[in-house]
Amino acid sequence: MGHEMIRYEVEDGIATLTLTRPDRLNAFTTAMMREMLDAFDRIDADDAVRAVVVTGEGRAFCAGADIAGGAEGFHDGDEGSLRRADGTLDYASPLARDGGGLLALRIFELKKPIIAAINGVAVGIGATMTLPMDIRLASDRARIGFVFTRRGIVPEAASSYFLPRVVGVSKALEWCYSGRVFDAQEALAGGLVRSIHPGDDLLPAAYALAREIADNSAPVSIALTRQMIWRGLGMAHPMEAHRIDSRGVLTRSLSGDAREGVASFLEKRAAHFPDRVSADMPDYFPWWEEPQYS
Repeated sequence: MGHEMIRYEVEDGIATLTLTRPDRLNAFTTAMMREMLDAFDRIDADDAVRAVVVTGEGRAFCAGADIAGGAEGFHDGDEGSLRRADGTLDYASPLARDGGGLLALRIFELKKPIIAAINGVAVGIGATMTLPMDIRLASDRARIGFVFTRRGIVPEAASSYFLPRVVGVSKALEWCYSGRVFDAQEALAGGLVRSIHPGDDLLPAAYALAREIADNSAPVSIALTRQMIWRGLGMAHPMEAHRIDSRGVLTRSLSGDAREGVASFLEKRAAHFPDRVSADMPDYFPWWEEPQYS
């Protein structure tokens, strides 16, 4: 699949996904969503990719959905295609699904660590798409907003799940109720971003963090850990975590990765982990049943 709305590059184990509509402040479209989904499929399939950085070209990260043509920019498909013969809305139709949610769910399923480098304005889907990413860094020029109520809609991209888990319920409600656009310092104080950097230092800081992960950690262990922690947020009892932890510790301790990890530690050298995400995930993975949209 060719890319026109994004740029996808891989260098030395780190993939960079850059939103590339700078003339429109990287506003989100259905075409951009499809290109991002394709890129994440490529990332999961490529064992050479050890970590991912997502950023925007120009002075914005993503200025939200492209609504230059009206409110229809918030969803895919025309109103007629979403109504049944009796005039009621067909919520089960694939066309009724929120495009931001499709993207967020795909990021949630990712097997690689993913870092958001928020280089400028990030509002609407530009903010919510970063929530299922693992770590967020911001430029000191970043401006972030969950602006949905000010546009007459509601939070999307499964952010009612992700945002309160990232920043807490009260802060999530404050930001979503008000719809205000706030600066990087407020994002840092609220726990939304890890750190703030001068513009030219943002990507180097994101790459340094990605490099630390890529150079020192076993890819299969990363893939398992990512899903264990994210999916653990929905567990009802710690016994659920204990079951998955036990399976992970048992299978990983019997792996070539564990033998290499211990040997490299004892020999005081860098590890060279043999197992690959594409071929060596343990037999209990995945341990969940993916719910269906309806």
